[in-house]
Amino acid sequence: LIIDASQYDKNQYAANAAVGTLPEFADTNAICHGLTIDVTDSNQYEETIEFFTKGFEGMKVLRERGGDGGGMVKDTWLGFGPETPNIPPEFELPVSSLSQYGGHSSLHIRYDPFATTPLYKRSSGAFNNEPAPGDSIAYLQLGVPQYRISQMVKYGGNVLDAYGWVNVVSPSGLPVRGIVGITADPMMFLAVNCVDVAKSEEFYAKLGFVRQEYPYARLNKGQGQFEPPRPPKSVYVAPSPNSMGILLLQNKNRKKAIVPNPVLRTLNVVYAPSGGNEANTSNNDSSPAVSLDPVVVDPSSVPISFIPVDYLEKEIKATALPMLSN
Repeated sequence: LIIDASQYDKNQYAANAAVGTLPEFADTNAICHGLTIDVTDSNQYEETIEFFTKGFEGMKVLRERGGDGGGMVKDTWLGFGPETPNIPPEFELPVSSLSQYGGHSSLHIRYDPFATTPLYKRSSGAFNNEPAPGDSIAYLQLGVPQYRISQMVKYGGNVLDAYGWVNVVSPSGLPVRGIVGITADPMMFLAVNCVDVAKSEEFYAKLGFVRQEYPYARLNKGQGQFEPPRPPKSVYVAPSPNSMGILLLQNKNRKKAIVPNPVLRTLNVVYAPSGGNEANTSNNDSSPAVSLDPVVVDPSSVPISFIPVDYLEKEIKATALPMLSN
């Protein structure tokens, strides 16, 4: 992966090192691993977890940190299967399902009890009808076997429309699109609104995101009533055809500035460091020396964080739920 040194010089990507041992990632040294969102209210934190795990079939809690006691940052990672870019030891062909294979992306929900400024506040009343705070993120697309609109509404989601597929604002303010279908990883891509798609594509190209075939969740590839076709003038990019990607959408009004969605903390890219060096960590495993703060921001104000693959593996082991830690 090639990174502009003026934007990011803390780590260099290994030119010939694969991320993990999955054959699907053998041709890349980085993958789009998911995203991190911030919440500033404990009820919103719990509702967001319930919204995703009960609203979208197959989505579950993968990892947790800081759950005991109060007055500390809490983290929950949601996804549809193991995050490791390696083949899990319990996976066995042809018995195991795709949900037991590695390489899944994750949604990291971060609750900071010390934060004082609400990032998203739902409307009053029985049903939430508050739009997303900002328009930089069009939606996170999930392709799932089934979704449950009643559960989305129950846990604070704002359902915008549900004609063939569902567009909904999560209780934390992240827009989501749900499609009934089957994909290797149901967390398909993040759709980003752009003032200029060409400039955004150029930016992501410097990070190793190249044009890939647009992914569909259904066999008719957007020609039916249950999945839309690729949006006109959009560009789909990803570091690998087998990892989560970014859909660059042209803003309808090119003269209108994009308003950042404050709940998106980072888009997370996992990479293989040059020389195969492991990430440095402090003596206290809970206080990593690796910075997860965003180091670059795309033209739509989407913050991007870079995570060494060995650090990810250590974090998975340190924060996995007991039943998933073997």
